[in-house]
Amino acid sequence: MPKKTRAIKVTNEKHAWNRKSSPTGYRVETIPMNKSILIVCEGQTEELYFKSFPVLGVRVDAVNLKGQSKLKMVESTQEILDSSAVAYDEIWCVFDMDVRRGEDEYSDFDNAIHQAESLGFKVAYSNDAFELWFYLHFEYTDAEHLRTFYYEELGKRLGLNYEKDGKRYDFCLKIYNLLGEHKSSFQEIAIERARSLFEEKADLPYHEQNPVTKVFELVEELNRNLRR
Repeated sequence: MPKKTRAIKVTNEKHAWNRKSSPTGYRVETIPMNKSILIVCEGQTEELYFKSFPVLGVRVDAVNLKGQSKLKMVESTQEILDSSAVAYDEIWCVFDMDVRRGEDEYSDFDNAIHQAESLGFKVAYSNDAFELWFYLHFEYTDAEHLRTFYYEELGKRLGLNYEKDGKRYDFCLKIYNLLGEHKSSFQEIAIERARSLFEEKADLPYHEQNPVTKVFELVEELNRNLRR
């Protein structure tokens, strides 16, 4: 049974003129956790992006496994679960496929998705890059691009050398807010664009689904639990 909350009155005696009659000045001391989600990523960008969602009543643990192979990521996800005291309600693996690496990458990518799904994990995969998800906030594309295309286009819109500075810790910390505040960026439209791309290519082998990003499914899940 969730711990009872205690309402605490917050007043401002020094600036009485700043008091508001509505809403009342109460804060909730504790929020019951209704759900727990584990997100296992292969990079810092993804980890910090998902940690930035202002969810309420949901525990979100995002873990960066720092560039392991896709199959190894899935194995490591199971190891995390086996050693964790948390009984996660949902487990997500987030990785992409670098087309430049060729056939070995195709096999690893496809097999990792099959293995994850067989274990009951959800997979927010992208082909060719996670940055396709960011790009869809600004523009639609159904053409196959290498990740350098997304780096260049995001750099133009966000005013930086994305390939160099877009991976920096301080930038990754604020990318969620940057996308939310940019006048030409729209998450709702990005979701619909990503959904359309996936529906067009869903019958193809995973490594041939290019461009596709299923990040939109994880974003929708987090959005269902946003602080309003």
